[in-house]
Amino acid sequence: MLVSGGLDSATVLAIARECGHTCHALTFDYGQRHRIELEAARRVAKALGAVEHRVLAMPIGEWGHSALTDPAIAVPEEPTPGIPVTYVPARNTVFLACALGLAEVLGAEDIYIGVNSVDYSGYPDCRPEFIRAFEQVANLATKSAIEGRPMRIHAPLAELSKAEIIRKGIALGVDYAITVSCYQPDPAGRACGRCDSCRLRRAGFNAAGIPDPTHYQ
Repeated sequence: MLVSGGLDSATVLAIARECGHTCHALTFDYGQRHRIELEAARRVAKALGAVEHRVLAMPIGEWGHSALTDPAIAVPEEPTPGIPVTYVPARNTVFLACALGLAEVLGAEDIYIGVNSVDYSGYPDCRPEFIRAFEQVANLATKSAIEGRPMRIHAPLAELSKAEIIRKGIALGVDYAITVSCYQPDPAGRACGRCDSCRLRRAGFNAAGIPDPTHYQ
């Protein structure tokens, strides 16, 4: 289970647990500017019953070219057309590849990821067609699949709105106050309320008719 510390991955961890899975949480320290999400990921993994939580250093942020890893690129505070500058090159491809390797070592056949293609920022590696394609790759590339234990990549939030995700999480007992979605929180962890991720989160709670527990600056 890929756990970022955000709203979506917390919801998916709760879904995986509800499905009866023994959950191994995997978080990446990839050089993100919003490093406070690493602490949020630890809180989420503990609160939602992951049997272990690994934080893997994966310095893809050194490549730059993303507002999430390069301080010279400002995090946009207004919607922008096209793929936004907060896109991190090949991030989900790299993360899923690492999760695939760990799953094979653990003998797991299910990988969960909290991507969404409805209320999201337009990242190409959040689309259902990407998830389907990666699952095909996983089942061509692994010993376990070749020997008859195929891998399944689950993206249960892919076709849900942010409001639907929040309602589902609340029903499963997710405490969204422990999650962090903001791309530029202050040192105290308070969200900016202006970045793309904050806008989507706030709009989701409003649409769901549920009070937003986020601490804003």
